[in-house]
Amino acid sequence: MAITSDLQATFEVNGISYQAGSHPVVVICLDGSANAYLDAALAKDRMPNLKSMILQGSRLDARGALPSFTNVNNASIVTGVPPLQHGICGNFFLDPSTGQEVMMNDASYLRCQTIMSAAARAGRKVAVVTAKEKLRDIFAHQLEGIAFSSEKANQVTMEKHGITEVESLVGKPAPEIYSAEASLYVLEAYEPEAEPSLKFYEGIDKALGQLLQTGASIGITADHGMNAKQCLDGTPNVIFLESAIKEALNLDITAILPITDPYVVHHGALGSFAVLHCPDASSHPLIESWCLKQPGITEVYRKEIASQKLELPLDRLGDLVILSGRDVVLGKTPAHH
Repeated sequence: MAITSDLQATFEVNGISYQAGSHPVVVICLDGSANAYLDAALAKDRMPNLKSMILQGSRLDARGALPSFTNVNNASIVTGVPPLQHGICGNFFLDPSTGQEVMMNDASYLRCQTIMSAAARAGRKVAVVTAKEKLRDIFAHQLEGIAFSSEKANQVTMEKHGITEVESLVGKPAPEIYSAEASLYVLEAYEPEAEPSLKFYEGIDKALGQLLQTGASIGITADHGMNAKQCLDGTPNVIFLESAIKEALNLDITAILPITDPYVVHHGALGSFAVLHCPDASSHPLIESWCLKQPGITEVYRKEIASQKLELPLDRLGDLVILSGRDVVLGKTPAHH
């Protein structure tokens, strides 16, 4: 591991100066968590270590980045800047340079340095562990240190990941990705008060206690929350944009769902944020007007406004950006999903 020996008291990255102390710092991202889950676990005394952290430290609400998906907010957490600067504006997008619909998992899409890589250059020993392999490349961008995913913990090499024999170190085999051990998948199946959710957060709290014993400063955040997206009868509450616009306006458009990633069991590639690519510029006002009349669609922005208002990179947006209500999801066509 190529770590410099000179420790710098402060280091700067992306225009922000960070004060680096001599004690360990641990930053935890609880994928898909929300206040409701924490409140339920705290109320039932399942997280005493977190309760102690709150009493001795701070608990605050922070504004997340949009779209509120994994890649976008994780990139914001590790760079300290919004998507407008770091460039990651979804899990998936239509690359204007190639015309291809692709995953935004590669570090080549990242447009700035991470805090971790800057800390390593300032002489800190840095390690990154993530549940999903799709984030590892972004987290490991220019990093001189350890970076691996629990999903691929059995495939680590010193050359690529800065570590070997992770399974032996942890004492457990690499988990299956759709498991509570790998990530917070349990949260997508259970309500905050349900015992599996409480048990999961109890496990998190036990790990927090072990970290606190090291004298580390700990920061915890979520990358996004989750909401039920269904009608009263339990069926998905979906607006299929490509199908609906074709039927209503006889126009062919391409809808991109930036939530799309390799883990479609979690969400079916359906989300409350969509980007429309409309070949005929003269149709934009017509599509915009139609979308705003649809129950469940809350906001429609042309790309220039979306870039400014939502702090998104202009060159990676479509012609229109569509947002729906918290209980509604957007899709392409029924057959696609």
